[in-house]
Amino acid sequence: MAQKIFLYPAWIRFWHLLNALLCLLLIVTGLSMHYSNPGALVGFRVSVQVHNLSGIILSLNYLIFLVGNTITNNGVFYRFALKGMIDRLFKQFGYYTGGLFKGEKAPFPINESRKFNPLQQFTYGSIMYMAVPLVIISGFIMLYPELILPHFKGLIGVFLTDLIHITMGFFISVFLIIHVYFCTIGHTTISNFKSMINGWHEVH
Repeated sequence: MAQKIFLYPAWIRFWHLLNALLCLLLIVTGLSMHYSNPGALVGFRVSVQVHNLSGIILSLNYLIFLVGNTITNNGVFYRFALKGMIDRLFKQFGYYTGGLFKGEKAPFPINESRKFNPLQQFTYGSIMYMAVPLVIISGFIMLYPELILPHFKGLIGVFLTDLIHITMGFFISVFLIIHVYFCTIGHTTISNFKSMINGWHEVH
């Protein structure tokens, strides 16, 4: 029988589920706007309305993440020591690309004091503290175009803002695909998904 560790309290599970649903809506509507045509998955007008509303709700949901990580110890899991970071990242990368398929033990197993391995810690931190804030800020600026600077370092303000928004959206989309794949690498194929429902992580 697998050992279980309670890692995901109710507020994290709520935030995570809502965040996932909103990201899917934003990706679908964003692509529909970007490749708008009569045969688009979602009509342009509906896409704009749903995208804007989803972005606003995502921004409010992000506040739950920030406040939660401030007033609980969950924020500790996103902090990583710079000393030895490169070695830890390469060690975890080596496990994912080789050791995992050879049945080797994870170099940084999950426990009560370590919810993320070094690669997860680095990517999750980069996404949640850099990519998501940039996509939210650029989204609000485009929602209120009067906030856009006419020019910045020779670039048209609208173009630069849109470029940041689309680039960060792309990185988040790629991250979600990789994230879902790595979620299948658990005690069982679905155990990591179950943990976001009941809060209990099953240890290998």
